[in-house]
Amino acid sequence: MKTFLDDDFLLLSEPAKILYHQFAKDMPIYDYHSHLSPKQIALDTKFENLTDIWLKGDHYKWRAMRTFGIDETLITGDASDEDKFLAFAKMIPYTIGNPIYHWTHLELNRPFGINEGILCIKNAGDIWNRVNQKLKEDDFSSRGILMKMNVRVVGTTDCPTSSLKYHQILGAANDGAFKMVPSFRPDPVLKIERNGFVEYIDKLSEASNISINSYQSLKDALIQRIDFFNELGCVAADHGLEILRYHLCSSELELERIFTKALKKQSLSEDEVAQYFTAMHTFLGEQYHARGWAMQMHIGAIRNNNTRMFNQLGADAGFDSIGDRTYAYELSKLLDELDKRNVLPKTVIYCLNPRDNEMIASMIGNFQSNIPGKIQFGSGWWFNDQKDGMQRQLQQLSSLGLLSQFIGMTTDSRSFLSFTRHEYFRRILCQMVGQWIVEKEVPDDFEFLGKIIQSICYDNAHNYFNREVR
Repeated sequence: MKTFLDDDFLLLSEPAKILYHQFAKDMPIYDYHSHLSPKQIALDTKFENLTDIWLKGDHYKWRAMRTFGIDETLITGDASDEDKFLAFAKMIPYTIGNPIYHWTHLELNRPFGINEGILCIKNAGDIWNRVNQKLKEDDFSSRGILMKMNVRVVGTTDCPTSSLKYHQILGAANDGAFKMVPSFRPDPVLKIERNGFVEYIDKLSEASNISINSYQSLKDALIQRIDFFNELGCVAADHGLEILRYHLCSSELELERIFTKALKKQSLSEDEVAQYFTAMHTFLGEQYHARGWAMQMHIGAIRNNNTRMFNQLGADAGFDSIGDRTYAYELSKLLDELDKRNVLPKTVIYCLNPRDNEMIASMIGNFQSNIPGKIQFGSGWWFNDQKDGMQRQLQQLSSLGLLSQFIGMTTDSRSFLSFTRHEYFRRILCQMVGQWIVEKEVPDDFEFLGKIIQSICYDNAHNYFNREVR
């Protein structure tokens, strides 16, 4: 009889077990998009306790704790770290069906080796003490955990104004065991309609040492920052886009007028906002293409829904959700505008609303070219990086595209323990392909299928995020 979280967790057929254990399990991790702290990686931080490494900054866990009725004091407030952990542990048995139930126990098992039943209030004290003791050991530092999880590459998410200080520190000290590469995240530049746009332009001026007083000087400053990131090994940009817009501008002169108007903090029409966004997105895409970068597009969140809690805690505190805007036309036109000029970079498109899976999976086929899987349907993201979301993304990609060219899973996480999501993904992938073997939809050529599995787990991402300019 199977037990919870045994070696064959989620693997329901013999072919699935063969594919996972012989081909997927030991592949290294190429985590091309995360929100890990470059400082903590570069300085090889040691964590104070299990709450410090596990609960701080994890808005998935915070949302569940709020739903369970736990007071905010025990989530983001001034309660002790131990009390916060005990409150979390008390909740866990009641999270059945939520991905946190699986993630929690995978994360305790790997890297801490704890696999003795469900976390609950009865065993919480023992687990607290055992993990805290391990966190004192040198190989449970931030980089030690990366090594234990077989991580070869971590892509961080970095503001264009960043000095990339910690990437430089690690680059000088790294022994080559793994790489940390920056990713260029220019969201504040793209969102001219947002409060704080002018203040951000001032910061960009300072970082680039270019006085930004025109649309052309804005482009000059961005080129300076892109070149700086490029020198430090950047292989990708990332655009977080709540709304996708498309409206071609009639001239550079008109763009200058719109930008000047924004600098004066004058209100812009929707058409002006769309013209600026289209021009800036196209300009950035062209710059990425010239340097061999990939452009990631994370589309569809509604952020900071709870004004009261935003005022109390700020952004990224667990008050975001799935949006339902349609954007197929705008996405097609934005990609086509770059493709017409033959400057469309490698592009990874993530949708937050699973309603859009088939649209994205079919859209990417319109712009493929001489790079294998040049345009990617990104892995299940945020609310979709759980069992059902991963299954649907994999099924729809394989039905409408080429699963064999997929660059696989990424954590998109702020937690050093969330690399187990790669294992979760790999088990789900192997179960799906294994079931095809069982149902005689594909032959039982394990060497061939195993190579495809390994490519999806690591090799495709390793090859995709190189900087060869084509």
